[in-house]
Amino acid sequence: MSKSRLDKYEGRYAARVGDMRSSAIRDLMSLTARPEVISLAGGMPATECFPGEVFDRINLHIGANKRALSLQYGPTEGFDFVKDDIAVLLAEEDTAIDPARVLITTGAQQGIDLVTKTFVDPGDIVLAEGPTYAGALATFSTYQADVRHLPMDGDGLVVEELENVLAELEIEGRRPKFLYVVPNFSNPGGTTLSLERRKRLVELAGEKELLVIEDNPYGLLRFAGEPVSTLLSLDRAENVVYLGSFSKIISPGIRTGYLIAPPAIYQKMVFGKQATDLCSSPLNQLFVHEFISSGAWVEYVQRQRSLYLSRRDAMLAALRKEFPPGSTWTVPQGGFFVWATLPEPVHTGDLLVKAIEENVAFVGGAGFFTDGRGTSSMRLSFSGQSEERIREGICRLGGVIREQMGLYEALGFSGRQGESVDRDGGS
Repeated sequence: MSKSRLDKYEGRYAARVGDMRSSAIRDLMSLTARPEVISLAGGMPATECFPGEVFDRINLHIGANKRALSLQYGPTEGFDFVKDDIAVLLAEEDTAIDPARVLITTGAQQGIDLVTKTFVDPGDIVLAEGPTYAGALATFSTYQADVRHLPMDGDGLVVEELENVLAELEIEGRRPKFLYVVPNFSNPGGTTLSLERRKRLVELAGEKELLVIEDNPYGLLRFAGEPVSTLLSLDRAENVVYLGSFSKIISPGIRTGYLIAPPAIYQKMVFGKQATDLCSSPLNQLFVHEFISSGAWVEYVQRQRSLYLSRRDAMLAALRKEFPPGSTWTVPQGGFFVWATLPEPVHTGDLLVKAIEENVAFVGGAGFFTDGRGTSSMRLSFSGQSEERIREGICRLGGVIREQMGLYEALGFSGRQGESVDRDGGS
């Protein structure tokens, strides 16, 4: 074998393998797992406050009363009683659903995969916010989608620009397969799509027969501002597929999510799931059911909201103190993330290398785009660290930024000037 041929399978891979991309967040997991590293990178829920006695009680109950059911195959669509639990949760967001349209998935990530597998052929256009969830971009790239980003501001997706893009594509004789949007406390931006824009988006989807994928894992984690209607609740023309997850309000370890799809789409999603994993874990579904049906989730989510608000405020205060003039950042009303942008020419990809040396981590902004943007931005997560570690992490990061900017100044580069700014991330 030729010494230059390092991979003997090189000629046998499917064409799509060359387009696969790793998630920027997953790449950091091994580094940030080190205890000395303050990770502001991963979107980790604060599972340390999960009530241990409830965890033990549920597991004992399942083992004593539902062992056979928990250890056997389940229906591909998921258990009906879990679908009823989901209806209860969505009622909290003023969204009424038909449980028969619910498909239980192995995390919301599988929902993204099922939608993409169902609709996207290589080269098809997928519209997404810019920036958008890196895990979704990894899935889109696997199916060789042509991702087109749409701009965002403090009120979320700029729907007027969506109208312009749809008009341009129509002239070209092309049609996007769907629009992917995270309307509540977006990952990574922390912004919330305003009610006015939600109404216009749903109206536009009806006019253009545009399929909208609403990914809403953080909706119940609002700790400031007023709730905003889901796109699903506003949709009357069956143009919305809704993705939800228990990863944020229970635990990511249970790998249980769900999608809600129009009848015409639903069965195709079921076929796609059958071909992937037959069914989601019955044991994990039973855990979800016991936790939700007991009502224990209400107090737990309230505790999370209070905790995340305190941690968000600690991060914002530290950013005001440590980040240089000319920096901007969002002020989320819920969820896990702040999106910060530094003065040019700071490149957060280069900055991350130095930050890791100082035992602090974030996710560079370029990982949330497919077109090279975001190089001066970063995603900062406040959910998984204590207030003290958040302050220390931002302090370390601020020192690295100042050092980098000093280097640029010495080399004769200059960037934006001005005051540091909190940019509203709410509706």
